[in-house]
Amino acid sequence: MKCPFCGNVENKVMDSRVSRDGNAIRRRRECLACGRRFTTYEYIEEILPTVVKKDGRREPFDRNKIRMGIRKACEKRPISMETIESLVIEVERFCQDYSGEEIRSSMIGEKIMQVLKELDGVAYVRFASVYRQFRDVNDFLQELKELQDLKNRK
Repeated sequence: MKCPFCGNVENKVMDSRVSRDGNAIRRRRECLACGRRFTTYEYIEEILPTVVKKDGRREPFDRNKIRMGIRKACEKRPISMETIESLVIEVERFCQDYSGEEIRSSMIGEKIMQVLKELDGVAYVRFASVYRQFRDVNDFLQELKELQDLKNRK
């Protein structure tokens, strides 16, 4: 494992733990060159469907793209990294459970919006504004009205 600080590949594992959901191993490592510590996660490699983009391109599923999109939407919100990681795992599990060899990116986007809507309204609207490509204030207002109506029904 390459040190993210100095690039050296020599390090030692200080501590290993199974993640709370049991789907990963968290390893605390120390670089033997610079002495700095860093954390790595080891996941079981699952067979995930190929993602079909809006323009028809196909690319492998990338959990980091999911993580970055959710993190951007949750930026400056009171949402822990642990919660964000559990959302990423939920979306990834949704894709693993999908029965086809290919999954449309729109299905993944809708799943992300579903989990964000339940978690945090602001994060949801942020993600929706990019995902649905809001063009003006009226698009925001319509989405906010629907969110408020949903909240009032609960």
